[in-house]
Amino acid sequence: MNTLTSAPLAPLLNYLFELADNMAHPTNEAFRTLSDQDQTRLLQSKTDYIALYSQLKHVPLAVSRETGKLLYMLARSSRARNIIEFGTSFGLSTLHLAAAVRDNGGGRIITSEFEPGKIALARNHFADAGVSDLIEVRAGDAIDTLSCDLPASIDMLVLDGAKAIYPEILQQVQPYLRAGAVIVADDADFSPEYLERVHGSSNFISLPFHDGVEVSIWLGSQERLLRADA
Repeated sequence: MNTLTSAPLAPLLNYLFELADNMAHPTNEAFRTLSDQDQTRLLQSKTDYIALYSQLKHVPLAVSRETGKLLYMLARSSRARNIIEFGTSFGLSTLHLAAAVRDNGGGRIITSEFEPGKIALARNHFADAGVSDLIEVRAGDAIDTLSCDLPASIDMLVLDGAKAIYPEILQQVQPYLRAGAVIVADDADFSPEYLERVHGSSNFISLPFHDGVEVSIWLGSQERLLRADA
């Protein structure tokens, strides 16, 4: 048994995933009538994405069960203690991360969300799961909320918000990533600039997981590696 598979977190996750499944209809309807080109444009534009997101403020937009387990496994295996998350929504991904941090001996998760209603619900879920002490929720645009007061060493970065600004969030957080830090980007296929960055640099090892989830490892900058070898 671990935090992820024990009460109070396990039954809460089951409830939230069932809720997400039942509430998926508005999201599916929003996309059903759009062409592939329009869907891509919608997700790649920050302004258009925010407009859609505001219409779905009551919809969880949760990660899949498989992705949730992946987050827990990656955080546990890397012994992550300091985690940054872009895109809280109802907090399902955050709960998986918190379970891992608890099982790793404690730490801090900073998660950013701009929809006030979702922040309130997520905080309730964190309290119900008994993990509020591990989580700091920052309200507002992540470009602002994740621009300062970050841990000196970050073990994991999770990207699951507006796809258009994945590269900017990565750029802001990258100086704080420790060598070996894990980066997980959901729906990364809709952020070609982000994929170009993690695939085109020798400082990253990156591979797709499933459903557009990209998993990358930050190896550290060449400058830092050269200083370490000196």
